[in-house]
Amino acid sequence: MLLAEKPRGSDADPFPANGMTGGEIEVLGYRGMKEYELGFDGFAVDADNLLGGVEGQGFKQLMATFESARIQTAARAIGVAQSALDMGLAYAHERQQFGKPIAAFPRVYGKLAMMAAEIMMVRQLSYYAAEQKDSGKRCDLEAGMAKLLAARIAWASADNAVQIHGGNGYATEYPVSRVLVDARILNVFEGAAEIQANVIATRLLEAAG
Repeated sequence: MLLAEKPRGSDADPFPANGMTGGEIEVLGYRGMKEYELGFDGFAVDADNLLGGVEGQGFKQLMATFESARIQTAARAIGVAQSALDMGLAYAHERQQFGKPIAAFPRVYGKLAMMAAEIMMVRQLSYYAAEQKDSGKRCDLEAGMAKLLAARIAWASADNAVQIHGGNGYATEYPVSRVLVDARILNVFEGAAEIQANVIATRLLEAAG
């Protein structure tokens, strides 16, 4: 694995380095950062840029990052879920129907209660996974569980928050619509849900065997 240094570009010439090309990938959400595709053709990298100083270790180096990456993705998902809960709760107090806030109706406060419980559950699981990582222990099982559940809960919370907003939740003028599209990618990157399930099942079968 090599560190490929890129000179700072401009809007007119974002990839000024010889042998490096790329372009922005337009995405549905998660626009706090941009996505790019990169191409390398004749791009020179100094031998000193070999990470770790030993050839043939790139795959191992990449795999070693996944525990931390999945824990931090779980943390991001929890933030998205919490944002959805905060927006849903605020709107439920503000929106009036039949002379009272919609938060007073069981179908609404039931959603809010489940969102709060699920977020608390996965937050504690993520804390535990992070504690295991900080202690230097293997935690691919815990990290996989945290990432899998947090991503699902982020999506469910965002969906519930939009539902609480009713038709307004589908309007881009309401921030909850952005939360919904931001939540969707969390189930894909840093290992899709299917990959997390495979990691978890493999570890469980190893322990049982």
